[in-house]
Amino acid sequence: MDNKVVTTVARALHDSGIPTLRFNFRGVGASDGVFDQGLGETDDAYAVASWGAEHWRGRSLVIAGFSFGAYVALRLAQRTLPQHLITVAPAIQRFEASSMVIPHCPWLVVMGDADDVVSPAAVIDWVNALEPKPKLVVLPGAGHFFHGRLRELRDAVVDATRSG
Repeated sequence: MDNKVVTTVARALHDSGIPTLRFNFRGVGASDGVFDQGLGETDDAYAVASWGAEHWRGRSLVIAGFSFGAYVALRLAQRTLPQHLITVAPAIQRFEASSMVIPHCPWLVVMGDADDVVSPAAVIDWVNALEPKPKLVVLPGAGHFFHGRLRELRDAVVDATRSG
């Protein structure tokens, strides 16, 4: 929840006028529970989105996630109708993403081509196989945590939410 990629995306959404909620997945930080391979984490994300819908009535849902959180965000988009989906360095090789339905909303995928945690080639091939394709932004030289590239990540998120 306090990772610099997550806070950069949240700040970009907030600066675009979109209310944001960040939370730790089960078993992370002071959160209760144990890792559940994305299943329970998706339930938790759904509960957070439901709380946000009650708290900000009339606002559209924007779902964003980083790495494992991007996988959970994509799973959550299967259960909800987001206005936008933002997935940053989605961990598609670690979890089954190929069987998921393409969300019916503007979808941004941001990837660094020097990521040493998530395979850039696997993500790019996966995106290119999707139809319709999400918008793909590949940042040359950017690693998994976007060291020195957070402004470009922020700009991609702002551009996607304003144009889509």
